[in-house]
Amino acid sequence: CTFAFQGGEPTLVGLKFYKKLIEFELKYNFKNLLIINAIQTNGINIDEEWAKFLSENRFLVGISLDGPKDIHDTNRIDNQGKGTFKKVMDTINLLNKCKVEYNILTVITSLVARHTNKVYNFFKHHDFRYLQFIPCLDPLNEETKYKGYSLKPDRYAYFLKTFFNFWYYDISKGNVISIQYFDNLLGLLMGYKPEVCGMAGQCTCQFIIEADGGVYPCDFYVIDQWYLGNIKELEFDELLNSNNSKRFIEVSRYIDPKCKSCKWYYLCKGGCRRWREPFKNG
Repeated sequence: CTFAFQGGEPTLVGLKFYKKLIEFELKYNFKNLLIINAIQTNGINIDEEWAKFLSENRFLVGISLDGPKDIHDTNRIDNQGKGTFKKVMDTINLLNKCKVEYNILTVITSLVARHTNKVYNFFKHHDFRYLQFIPCLDPLNEETKYKGYSLKPDRYAYFLKTFFNFWYYDISKGNVISIQYFDNLLGLLMGYKPEVCGMAGQCTCQFIIEADGGVYPCDFYVIDQWYLGNIKELEFDELLNSNNSKRFIEVSRYIDPKCKSCKWYYLCKGGCRRWREPFKNG
């Protein structure tokens, strides 16, 4: 059983909320399930009290970091308009001190993709061993205009290929770095099922729960069109078997025929459905 907290910024709710969470888990885990708690944060609100709590309760922490200072601070600013790089790095040092497990989540903007070498060497220099990527896309249901930060397909392909070459070279020298996307590709080649839902060929219902109790099938689709219901009113089985849940999964099965004819389709399965929208057919 996994509870993953993200936002917005999930630390804004305060540490008291998460202490109550642990209290409830201890009180109501009648079946002695293995419970995993995870939190994805920009890292700017984490102090020593937070870090000790996360360590003691074995939270897995995702830290949003887009590379070295000049790249990270381009888009990652605080409410005063100042870059957050220094604070994020201070937080990472604090997590290391308190022995908190964490990974780095990087949003691949056009800027990040243009400086693949620089970003890779930065992560390597700081000995970050667990990396994840998420491509920066234009907002859903908007005409594609490619804003200054958004990522074009050819630039993303360049980033992945270049990063892979650096990663593969280090792996071959015994310097193991876990990059979620590459790890999953290797797993697929070895006959394993992908860990990442976006490489499975169709969506599943992930149960994204908003602060008001509203439930959606995926964090990319927290929109009225895919509203499943409210957790305060419906059971999980009812949400899972709702018409919107079934339709969400069915729509995700559409793959452009050109994609299906690609020799690498068996690996990527067309990629995450969010990357493929808007659908031209189907």
